[in-house]
Amino acid sequence: MKSRLNFRLLAFFLLLILAACQKNQLQIPGLQEEVEVIRDENGINHIFAQNEQDLFFTQGYLAARDRLFQFELWRRQATGTLAEILGERELERDRGVRLFKFRGDKETELRHYHPRGVEIVDAFVEGINTYIAEVRDNPELLPIEFKMLEILPEYWTWEVVISRHQGLLENVVDELDISRVVSQIGPEKAKEFYYFHPNEPVLDLDPSIPEELLMKDILAPYQAFRKRVEFRKEDIVESFRISEDEFEKSTALLEESIRYTLESDAFAQGSNNWVVSGEKTASGYPFMANDPHRLQAVPSLRYWVHLNAPGWNVIGAGEPEIPGVSIGHNDYGAWGLTIFSTDNEDLRVYDISPENPELYFFQGEWKEMEKIQDTIRVKGGKEEIVTHHYTIHGPVTFIDEDLNKAVAVECAWLEPGSAPYLASLRMDQSQTWEEFRKACTYNNIPAENMVWAGKDGTIGWQATGITPIRRGFSGLITTAGNGDYEWDGYLPIEDRPHSVNPESGFIATANQNVAEENYPYPEALGYEWSDDFRGERIKEVLSQNKKFTVSEMGALQNDYLALPARRLIPFLKSLTWENERVDSLSQVLQAWDFVLSPNSIEAGVYVMWERILRRNISELMIPDEVKPWMGSIQLTRVLEWMDNPEKMYNNNPIGNRDRLLAESFEQAIKTLEEKLGENPSKWQYGQADYKHAQIIHPLGLVVNKAWQAKLNTDILPRGGYSFTPGANAYGDNNTSGASFRIVVDTGDWENTIGINTPGQSGNPESPFYKNLFPIWANDEFVGIPFSKEKIQSKKAYTEQFYPKN
Repeated sequence: MKSRLNFRLLAFFLLLILAACQKNQLQIPGLQEEVEVIRDENGINHIFAQNEQDLFFTQGYLAARDRLFQFELWRRQATGTLAEILGERELERDRGVRLFKFRGDKETELRHYHPRGVEIVDAFVEGINTYIAEVRDNPELLPIEFKMLEILPEYWTWEVVISRHQGLLENVVDELDISRVVSQIGPEKAKEFYYFHPNEPVLDLDPSIPEELLMKDILAPYQAFRKRVEFRKEDIVESFRISEDEFEKSTALLEESIRYTLESDAFAQGSNNWVVSGEKTASGYPFMANDPHRLQAVPSLRYWVHLNAPGWNVIGAGEPEIPGVSIGHNDYGAWGLTIFSTDNEDLRVYDISPENPELYFFQGEWKEMEKIQDTIRVKGGKEEIVTHHYTIHGPVTFIDEDLNKAVAVECAWLEPGSAPYLASLRMDQSQTWEEFRKACTYNNIPAENMVWAGKDGTIGWQATGITPIRRGFSGLITTAGNGDYEWDGYLPIEDRPHSVNPESGFIATANQNVAEENYPYPEALGYEWSDDFRGERIKEVLSQNKKFTVSEMGALQNDYLALPARRLIPFLKSLTWENERVDSLSQVLQAWDFVLSPNSIEAGVYVMWERILRRNISELMIPDEVKPWMGSIQLTRVLEWMDNPEKMYNNNPIGNRDRLLAESFEQAIKTLEEKLGENPSKWQYGQADYKHAQIIHPLGLVVNKAWQAKLNTDILPRGGYSFTPGANAYGDNNTSGASFRIVVDTGDWENTIGINTPGQSGNPESPFYKNLFPIWANDEFVGIPFSKEKIQSKKAYTEQFYPKN
């Protein structure tokens, strides 16, 4: 507690110094009228403009000022220009980005998101470019990353804002992996290992698709543009670099951590949101809570902002490179989002002509692929000429002249209006549930559970997303592109699952299947959902007969009770061990409360047991020939097998199950002894050598120790894991989970609480760079002011922006 207070005092004094030195009056070209910006003590900019143009201009200007390096990485990923600064290793990424580029017209695209979408996005981009021009004219303003890489930020266009490169897209990589598994063990055997629901998918591969093709790297450009950007030490100026040995060690540790998280959390990562009616709250007004879960980053994925101008008064967060607010509240209601699993991609395989590989067979005739030639600049002055091919379905990722086959990806997200989160602009101005639900129908990508809590007492839920209708095929495996597996249009978003004011008094979603049992459009539902542990725990708490407070909603966002432990721990009662330590720890675990708190030794033992049990079951059950594509079996399926061991073993199922559980428990104890030492009193779950949080800057592994200390966060203990509402990744490092959280009381906007780790700014020299990290790591919140009077009482400083003649 003392160290936290010292940190906050230091941060406060830094703010005072900043306020004293701040140029509070700035003339900025591009503004029409005066704009006032109040920055509060937590780093949130509250923008008060006199017109819409200036509002979004200033949002772009300030976001770029705070997150300039993040903006430049976004721009290069969106435009396929990373090879310009990182060389040939990024050539395939750049090719993939450009192959999958949205090529529609500006008017159709931007008017979809808002009637004045063109003007809003143009103003936002102009604000970004105004700041970029400012730092290019004054290089001393450049954040350190630009000096390390010896680059300058480049200017934006509207196409950068609507890029789909960062979208949560579904699920063509899964399709290829499932196809490979099915090709080896057949569809029925494959279904035993996957947790498909609520319907049973068709997994019969078309006989025209050769197994040999499936085993090739047929999605290379797609997978290249979807991977995260990784820097090497040779990318930066030598004086900033880490040593080779330290680089290899730290890189290997981070790669292993992220790989383990992505594999083990394949169907566990996600988000939580809920709305509670006024009948169940202390204030008598509805609450909204949302904590979206993504990979942790410095700076974070999301960025708080308050937008106030005629027709606009909204506060919350979105991705900083996108105008508006995607999660937050206005004067009338609050809203939040989680992913609603939706398959809007399909992998297509075509016969191509032996005489001309650019001819593909579709609906009884040969068609010629569309071609677009492109030039990719590579570091050092080299230029690479590439040709992009397209079929009637979409971008071609692979042409195999030996097998006379071509592969393409059909992407619903290349339809106009499918830029992630931009439809939030309509939501930001919604005044009623009906207006909000209408706004949701413009949200194509990503497919989401949008929840609303209105000041008028209404709570509602609408699933969004552009949803292909498939007749007679599931879309979960590779399909022939000959015309036999065509989409039958898209389901209207208003027909997706939804509800308003349910009898339960609350609506909660956590990426599990939440469609009603008799949903009338089953062909438009997916088959791959998160395990429902988070969702069931949230429902368990919200079903209590009590009046909830805002602080209790924040505590539920950080709830660490593990429902899987409730299922597994009782099995220990029937197990015995000769080893006294193992037996003693088993007894301790049986008296445990199932809460994965940081200081809990029981949590440390349980999590290791669960990890090793999952690993052992995967080793035991998954056939060797499909292990490269299966990853980790979902925990729900593992628990089903524990309850029904005859699904695993033909002979002596209960005895074999108990032996597996006991051996896994013994291995867990041995692993903890090797990991944390012989003394179990040192096995607390939350610690630097076990469950912890350290967020690494994109350059944080390639810089020397001094700069690592500046760019990366400290290491702080954490609790929870993937399957608790407080979702903190499955591995030791909290590499995924909620960086941003918000809880809103619609009865009093000043009761809103939130967080954003590690801070609002992406500039390591800013006092707002890591100021929120210790607060977040301790599962605490800050107050989010909304009225101007309250904002003034919490201000760090004020800036006045004036037009420059």
